[in-house]
Amino acid sequence: MARIELETLREPEQIFLATSLRTAQRVEAWLTQAGIDYVVQVEPFGRSVIFRTVRNGAAFYVTTGEAAYCREGLATTGLAGVVWEPLP
Repeated sequence: MARIELETLREPEQIFLATSLRTAQRVEAWLTQAGIDYVVQVEPFGRSVIFRTVRNGAAFYVTTGEAAYCREGLATTGLAGVVWEPLP
């Protein structure tokens, strides 16, 4: 199980938005160790206060059937960024 392309992931659901490289690497390691196929995409999550530039993060997607398991597992690691509600 590993990182795959969005087109190959059936019924993708966002489970996490990492706002730093370190957090993204920890999420990626957890998903890989758990044997989950996942997709990572760069997505905007806000603007910096000083420069008003768009800030980007790493959005992680898994299949809808594995989403709840992954959210719970990532929440137990203490990482901030779990997306609890599926986006429309």
